[in-house]
Amino acid sequence: MLPVLEAFDDGSYLSEIVAPGDRKRRDPVRVRVIEYTFGREDDDTVYRLITTICNPQEASAADLAGLCHQRWEIENTLDEIKTHQGGHRLVLRSQYPDGVEQEIYGFLLVHHALRDVMHHTAHQAGLDPDRLSFTRTLRIARRHVTDQAALSPLTTQPSPDSHHP
Repeated sequence: MLPVLEAFDDGSYLSEIVAPGDRKRRDPVRVRVIEYTFGREDDDTVYRLITTICNPQEASAADLAGLCHQRWEIENTLDEIKTHQGGHRLVLRSQYPDGVEQEIYGFLLVHHALRDVMHHTAHQAGLDPDRLSFTRTLRIARRHVTDQAALSPLTTQPSPDSHHP
Protein backbone atom coordinates (compact mmCIF):
# COMPACT_ATOMS: atom_id res chain seq x y z
CA MET A 1 0.00 0.00 0.00
CA LEU A 2 1.25 3.44 -0.87
CA PRO A 3 1.32 6.08 1.88
CA VAL A 4 -1.77 8.34 1.97
CA LEU A 5 -0.60 11.95 2.20
CA GLU A 6 -3.99 13.51 1.51
CA ALA A 7 -7.39 11.91 0.77
CA PHE A 8 -9.72 13.50 -1.80
CA ASP A 9 -13.52 13.50 -1.95
CA ASP A 10 -13.58 11.36 -5.13
CA GLY A 11 -11.87 8.46 -3.30
CA SER A 12 -8.41 9.08 -4.72
CA TYR A 13 -5.45 10.10 -2.61
CA LEU A 14 -2.13 11.88 -2.85
CA SER A 15 0.97 9.76 -2.33
CA GLU A 16 4.64 9.52 -3.26
CA ILE A 17 6.60 6.94 -5.19
CA VAL A 18 10.33 6.50 -5.62
CA ALA A 19 12.53 4.76 -8.15
CA PRO A 20 13.39 1.15 -7.23
CA GLY A 21 17.05 2.08 -6.58
CA ASP A 22 16.16 5.05 -4.32
CA ARG A 23 16.12 3.09 -1.04
CA LYS A 24 16.60 6.20 1.07
CA ARG A 25 13.67 7.93 -0.68
CA ARG A 26 15.80 10.94 -1.66
CA ASP A 27 13.85 11.84 -4.80
CA PRO A 28 10.15 11.03 -4.30
CA VAL A 29 7.60 11.86 -7.01
CA ARG A 30 4.20 13.12 -5.90
CA VAL A 31 1.35 11.17 -7.50
CA ARG A 32 -2.35 10.64 -7.17
CA VAL A 33 -3.61 7.11 -6.61
CA ILE A 34 -6.99 5.93 -7.85
CA GLU A 35 -8.18 2.50 -6.74
CA TYR A 36 -11.19 1.04 -8.54
CA THR A 37 -13.00 -2.13 -9.55
CA PHE A 38 -15.12 -2.86 -12.62
CA GLY A 39 -18.15 -3.56 -10.45
CA ARG A 40 -18.75 -7.05 -11.85
CA GLU A 41 -20.30 -9.64 -9.55
CA ASP A 42 -17.71 -12.29 -10.40
CA ASP A 43 -14.67 -9.99 -10.23
CA ASP A 44 -13.70 -8.02 -7.13
CA THR A 45 -10.18 -7.27 -8.36
CA VAL A 46 -8.95 -3.86 -7.23
CA TYR A 47 -7.00 -1.94 -9.87
CA ARG A 48 -4.66 0.87 -8.91
CA LEU A 49 -4.03 3.75 -11.29
CA ILE A 50 -1.15 6.08 -10.51
CA THR A 51 -1.10 9.46 -12.22
CA THR A 52 0.82 12.72 -12.03
CA ILE A 53 -2.50 14.61 -12.37
CA CYS A 54 -2.65 15.40 -8.68
CA ASN A 55 -5.57 17.85 -8.69
CA PRO A 56 -8.99 16.11 -8.72
CA GLN A 57 -10.52 19.24 -10.33
CA GLU A 58 -8.36 18.67 -13.42
CA ALA A 59 -9.64 15.11 -13.88
CA SER A 60 -11.96 13.10 -11.64
CA ALA A 61 -11.05 9.63 -10.42
CA ALA A 62 -14.00 8.15 -12.35
CA ASP A 63 -12.92 9.85 -15.60
CA LEU A 64 -9.32 8.67 -15.28
CA ALA A 65 -10.35 5.11 -14.39
CA GLY A 66 -12.66 5.08 -17.42
CA LEU A 67 -9.89 6.32 -19.70
CA CYS A 68 -7.51 3.71 -18.33
CA HIS A 69 -10.07 1.00 -19.06
CA GLN A 70 -10.51 2.36 -22.61
CA ARG A 71 -6.75 2.30 -23.10
CA TRP A 72 -6.59 -1.37 -22.14
CA GLU A 73 -9.40 -2.18 -24.57
CA ILE A 74 -7.31 -0.56 -27.31
CA GLU A 75 -4.23 -2.51 -26.18
CA ASN A 76 -6.24 -5.74 -26.24
CA THR A 77 -7.51 -4.98 -29.74
CA LEU A 78 -3.97 -4.37 -31.00
CA ASP A 79 -2.90 -7.64 -29.37
CA GLU A 80 -5.76 -9.49 -31.07
CA ILE A 81 -4.71 -8.16 -34.46
CA LYS A 82 -0.92 -8.40 -34.14
CA THR A 83 -0.47 -11.54 -32.04
CA HIS A 84 -3.47 -13.73 -32.76
CA GLN A 85 -4.88 -12.71 -36.12
CA GLY A 86 -1.56 -11.93 -37.79
CA GLY A 87 0.58 -14.41 -35.92
CA HIS A 88 3.77 -13.79 -33.99
CA ARG A 89 5.81 -13.48 -37.18
CA LEU A 90 3.51 -11.04 -38.94
CA VAL A 91 5.25 -9.31 -41.82
CA LEU A 92 3.37 -7.13 -44.27
CA ARG A 93 4.25 -8.45 -47.71
CA SER A 94 3.75 -5.39 -49.84
CA GLN A 95 6.82 -3.39 -50.76
CA TYR A 96 4.90 -0.20 -51.51
CA PRO A 97 3.01 2.20 -49.21
CA ASP A 98 -0.34 1.70 -50.99
CA GLY A 99 -0.03 -2.06 -50.63
CA VAL A 100 0.90 -1.81 -46.95
CA GLU A 101 -2.12 0.41 -46.38
CA GLN A 102 -4.33 -2.12 -48.17
CA GLU A 103 -2.97 -4.99 -46.04
CA ILE A 104 -3.58 -3.03 -42.84
CA TYR A 105 -7.14 -2.26 -43.94
CA GLY A 106 -7.57 -5.96 -44.63
CA PHE A 107 -6.47 -6.88 -41.11
CA LEU A 108 -8.75 -4.22 -39.62
CA LEU A 109 -11.74 -5.36 -41.70
CA VAL A 110 -11.26 -9.00 -40.73
CA HIS A 111 -10.96 -7.99 -37.07
CA HIS A 112 -14.12 -5.90 -37.34
CA ALA A 113 -16.00 -8.75 -39.03
CA LEU A 114 -14.96 -11.21 -36.30
CA ARG A 115 -15.93 -8.77 -33.55
CA ASP A 116 -19.26 -8.17 -35.30
CA VAL A 117 -19.95 -11.92 -35.34
CA MET A 118 -19.04 -12.07 -31.65
CA HIS A 119 -21.36 -9.16 -30.86
CA HIS A 120 -24.32 -10.72 -32.68
CA THR A 121 -23.65 -14.13 -31.13
CA ALA A 122 -23.43 -12.67 -27.62
CA HIS A 123 -26.57 -10.59 -28.18
CA GLN A 124 -28.56 -13.66 -29.28
CA ALA A 125 -27.33 -15.59 -26.24
CA GLY A 126 -27.94 -12.69 -23.83
CA LEU A 127 -24.24 -12.41 -22.95
CA ASP A 128 -21.77 -9.56 -22.66
CA PRO A 129 -19.63 -9.64 -25.86
CA ASP A 130 -16.51 -9.11 -23.74
CA ARG A 131 -17.08 -12.56 -22.24
CA LEU A 132 -16.51 -14.28 -25.61
CA SER A 133 -13.02 -15.34 -26.68
CA PHE A 134 -11.56 -13.59 -29.71
CA THR A 135 -8.97 -16.35 -30.13
CA ARG A 136 -11.63 -19.06 -30.15
CA THR A 137 -13.76 -17.10 -32.62
CA LEU A 138 -10.71 -16.66 -34.87
CA ARG A 139 -9.98 -20.41 -34.76
CA ILE A 140 -13.57 -21.24 -35.68
CA ALA A 141 -13.51 -18.75 -38.55
CA ARG A 142 -10.21 -20.14 -39.84
CA ARG A 143 -11.57 -23.70 -39.77
CA HIS A 144 -14.72 -22.62 -41.59
CA VAL A 145 -12.81 -20.68 -44.26
CA THR A 146 -10.36 -23.57 -44.72
CA ASP A 147 -13.24 -26.03 -45.06
CA GLN A 148 -14.86 -23.78 -47.68
CA ALA A 149 -11.59 -23.44 -49.58
CA ALA A 150 -11.27 -27.23 -49.79
CA LEU A 151 -14.30 -27.38 -52.07
CA SER A 152 -13.05 -26.76 -55.58
CA PRO A 153 -15.68 -25.77 -58.14
CA LEU A 154 -13.96 -28.10 -60.61
CA THR A 155 -14.77 -31.18 -58.52
CA THR A 156 -18.50 -30.49 -58.20
CA GLN A 157 -20.96 -32.38 -60.35
CA PRO A 158 -23.26 -30.41 -62.65
CA SER A 159 -26.81 -30.11 -61.41
CA PRO A 160 -29.49 -32.20 -63.18
CA ASP A 161 -31.18 -29.06 -64.59
CA SER A 162 -28.03 -27.70 -66.23
CA HIS A 163 -28.05 -28.02 -70.00
CA HIS A 164 -24.61 -28.71 -71.32
CA PRO A 165 -24.17 -29.92 -74.93
